Amino acid sequence: MFICENEPMCKHTSFKVGGPVRYFAKAETVEDLKAAMTLAREKGLPYFILGNGTNLLVSDKGYDGVVITFAGEFSAIEDLGNGAFKVGAAVPLGRFARTTLKQGFAGIHKLAGIPGTLGGAIYMNAGAYGQEIGSCCTQVKALDESRTVHEIPANDCSFGYRQSIFQKNKAIILSATFQLPAASAEGKTVANLEAELAECMAKRKASQPLNMPNAGSTFKRLDKGATDTPAQIAPGYYIEQAGLKGFRIGGAEVSTLHANFIVNAGGATAANIKTLSEYVQQKVADKFGIQLKREIILLGNFE
Repeated sequence: MFICENEPMCKHTSFKVGGPVRYFAKAETVEDLKAAMTLAREKGLPYFILGNGTNLLVSDKGYDGVVITFAGEFSAIEDLGNGAFKVGAAVPLGRFARTTLKQGFAGIHKLAGIPGTLGGAIYMNAGAYGQEIGSCCTQVKALDESRTVHEIPANDCSFGYRQSIFQKNKAIILSATFQLPAASAEGKTVANLEAELAECMAKRKASQPLNMPNAGSTFKRLDKGATDTPAQIAPGYYIEQAGLKGFRIGGAEVSTLHANFIVNAGGATAANIKTLSEYVQQKVADKFGIQLKREIILLGNFE
């Protein structure tokens, strides 16, 4: 297992910001993971499981704890046959989606543009363009805080919009098993799936600031909109109507392309990004009477 001290987290997050972490560990096996958890306990420190850092904002002060990232056995895709796959937590979601698409399986191909890992996708039940990772999941293998491995049926994972049971029980996702439908069963070919993916990628490129450091959607979709627009549940609509597109605090900016994205427009700090997100929440609340909830995870001391 690789361990280092005072690793700059700006190297490991899509925002390209964040101070040093006390200990940075790369686990290649479950035993490595347990050893990293033991290190955290012996040092009296918290730990955090890091995927691709694509939905994360780390404090400029860093994180006084142990950040654990996965490699090795967690990076494998195992083809179990007949559309069943076992996928390690460190596998990029795009790699899994494209691999299954090429083999003629549907169900998650539209998720190929999501930049996170499988573990992170399961944790937040990632979704896009009408597909969600939890919809084809059959089982999740996870390690609880007592170091016991559990195989949890998907029905017990409480998958919902951007949520799962793992946000509550704090179990560490090791891998997940999926059952995907054959494209032919849906009257489609691999070419059809590729065309659908290409359309999704084109929409993503046209509507999202992919050329600037960001962490995806800043705020979660609303359950319902404002009084005069109850059916409008897109946070970006309200942010744009509040006149906040292009608004900046330091190097952090509300994207001019998609209002629900905060970007690092150059030289932003984590404090800039957090302050801007809070400013957006306040302005939207003042104008529309609705409270936007952050989708991005905060890590470290922001006081």
